[in-house]
Amino acid sequence: MFTTGAESLLRQAREIRDEELGKFCARVCALLRKEDWGADALDALRRLFLIVSATKYNRRLEEPCVALLQTTLCSPTCPEQLQLLCAAVLREMSPSDSLSLSCDHIQNTRQLGLVASVLLAQGDRQQVRSLGQRVLGVLESRQPEGPSPRQVLPVVSKVTSLAPDALREEQTRALSKRLGDWLRYASVQQAVAHSSGGFFSTPRARQPGPVTEVDGAVATDFFTVLSTGQRFTEDQWLNVQAFSMLRAWLLDSGPEGSSAPDADDKSELEGSTLSVLSATSTASHLLPPQEWLREKAFEYCQRLLEQSNRRALRKADSDLQKACLVEAVLVLDVLCRQDPSFLYRTLSCLKPLHTRLRGDPAWVRALLPVAQFFLHHGEAAAVDAEAVYQHLFTRIPADHFHSPMLAFEFVQFCRDSLPLFGRNLGVLRTSFPNLFKFLAWNSPPLTSDFVALLPSLVDAGTAVEMLHLLLDLPCLTAALDLQLRSLQASSERPPWDVSIRAPGCLEAFRDSQAQGLFQHLLRAQASGTAERLTPLYRLLQPLAGCARVVQCAEAVPTLLRAFFSAVTQFADGALASQLALLLLERSDSLYQVPGYEASVHRVLSSQFPALCKLHPPLVVEQAKELLEFVGGPRGGGHMLTSVVWAIGEYLSVSWDRRCTVEQINNFFEALEALLFEVTRSRPSTALPQCPPQVITVLMTTLTKLASRSQDLIPRVSLLLSKMRNLAQSPATGSMPSEEDMGAVRTRATELLNLLKMPSVAQFVFTPSVEVSEPRYHRDTNTALPLVLRTVSRLVEREAGLLPG
Repeated sequence: MFTTGAESLLRQAREIRDEELGKFCARVCALLRKEDWGADALDALRRLFLIVSATKYNRRLEEPCVALLQTTLCSPTCPEQLQLLCAAVLREMSPSDSLSLSCDHIQNTRQLGLVASVLLAQGDRQQVRSLGQRVLGVLESRQPEGPSPRQVLPVVSKVTSLAPDALREEQTRALSKRLGDWLRYASVQQAVAHSSGGFFSTPRARQPGPVTEVDGAVATDFFTVLSTGQRFTEDQWLNVQAFSMLRAWLLDSGPEGSSAPDADDKSELEGSTLSVLSATSTASHLLPPQEWLREKAFEYCQRLLEQSNRRALRKADSDLQKACLVEAVLVLDVLCRQDPSFLYRTLSCLKPLHTRLRGDPAWVRALLPVAQFFLHHGEAAAVDAEAVYQHLFTRIPADHFHSPMLAFEFVQFCRDSLPLFGRNLGVLRTSFPNLFKFLAWNSPPLTSDFVALLPSLVDAGTAVEMLHLLLDLPCLTAALDLQLRSLQASSERPPWDVSIRAPGCLEAFRDSQAQGLFQHLLRAQASGTAERLTPLYRLLQPLAGCARVVQCAEAVPTLLRAFFSAVTQFADGALASQLALLLLERSDSLYQVPGYEASVHRVLSSQFPALCKLHPPLVVEQAKELLEFVGGPRGGGHMLTSVVWAIGEYLSVSWDRRCTVEQINNFFEALEALLFEVTRSRPSTALPQCPPQVITVLMTTLTKLASRSQDLIPRVSLLLSKMRNLAQSPATGSMPSEEDMGAVRTRATELLNLLKMPSVAQFVFTPSVEVSEPRYHRDTNTALPLVLRTVSRLVEREAGLLPG
């Protein structure tokens, strides 16, 4: 969260105009040209950086200003703070054609690192390769007393990720050897404190002490990133930096990047003598550089696993333990994929680690890389990883859904691991109610991830239950909110807490009569059943206006579209019928969040015809339910319009031989009554003003049904004439605008003209499957639209020439 002052500065930076920016750049140029590198220049560069970084698009700076920024960055006498700001501004401008930086003659490693950061931001692969060679040249020529390589090591890591072929093989081997040395052989003594030169300073007082562990004990093993001390030596800083780039370096410089041997090759290697021999490190100093680095990386990660088991004295060290443990397990995963001979040694560490982590909620985030390790290697090592997944998907989302960082990492883990689940994919699919808790609580940042994840979560067995839960997602958010509030004492809740103003919510949550519904909504796994949650909607209504619930409701339409896009790829007729009925049932049974019902109806109304198209006989099969829907109480017009259209389109023997004249007549009578009801001159409070789309679709559907049962043609002709006359009346209450009345009047006239030729009407409204598939009557490049327009004109102008 930004402070009010920071938000004000950001707003000013975004709103600054180009002419104002030009004047400000002139001021910056004047300061840099005079080499006035005091407080004014520092403040001006800070403001310039804020201006260029506060917007999504690139700000254009004048070329003299860009040139001076580059000159200042490369000046050997410029203060470090100013150079940092110059590099930051130039990076924000990248990629840019106006930059002409070069690092060929820079010797200072700190300055080289800053210039390299700008060149890397340019993204030119040839420039990246040249930069890699320059940085490696500096590292290779460095003398022991020379400048520190700390500033350029991150550049090497970035270069290899952008252009893996930038380094020659001998350079890769040399750097791998040095990384292994930095990891394993850093000093275990703290750095010497700088003496103040006072009278009481003595050589004994300045003697360095040993580094310690996070629990305060003196370190008895080699130095790692989890070792603590007052001051650190240069090689200790290199140790920390080497570990920070280790995983990326192993992936980029390993055998064929990050690719691993096949599973069959793994099993052969793991059972070979190689796995036994590599378990000893007696000849590790004779290993090739890449194997040397892997061996030292493995020892380093083992040491971190041991250090993570210590009780840290400070919270900052405890947080660092968790982060280092996660990274150590990820590095071990890479090592085992590149060289399966590490697998058995790693398993002996990770099995007790997993047992320890399961019992400590504070370490829950570290369980994800452990689970990923078992996904990669569990089958090859004959480890049953199902218990790991069961705990992962059952307990973690239910207990930690309110942790935004864990939610993001958990969903990313699911996405990244989809190809690896194999036969365990069923565990993931049946756990979707638990996964949706992350989504319900963190819907804005996780919506796009779940859109990508839904196709893998849904199958024929869970589709109906998942659709129910998607529609109830805002209600789930409210229930989770209430669950968290119920765990807090009243005195701990802030005064704006809704549950204080509506204590009935908390009482209902604890009420035994509502417990069953709450338990169903908060279930951890798919139950195969659906419960009507209408009583919960009423109980949770006071929470419907909460910001988190409203945000979740806004995400549901996007998720519904992703759901139906996935389901229509595999749904058969039975599933399509189930989902269609569910849409009818749930259209008037939703949690009443402001604006939620209307947005959901728009999506459901577009999906109902798609389901009918997928399985056209469902209109005949579900005739009773459809009649009840059009004859019962209704909300908005979107869903009604799509249902009426589907009836007119698919209630035909051409789609289902079981369709009877009696069914057509029953639907005709129900829709005729509905049309009269919605076009009453005084709309009722129960039935608000009807959109013209509903009226025109009703008229079209009635005409379609009459063309299939021609005894109804006189009846629908009379009805259409009344509708045309009604639309011409200025006192029509159901159609408020002239445009709406014109649309109804035009549609009624067109339908009447077609009905004057029943055979043409039947061909147009009920084409054979052969004709309806290409939809010739909708293709303006064919002759049929021209024929229809010609017939319409003939009917209007020469009605007396027509037979009958």
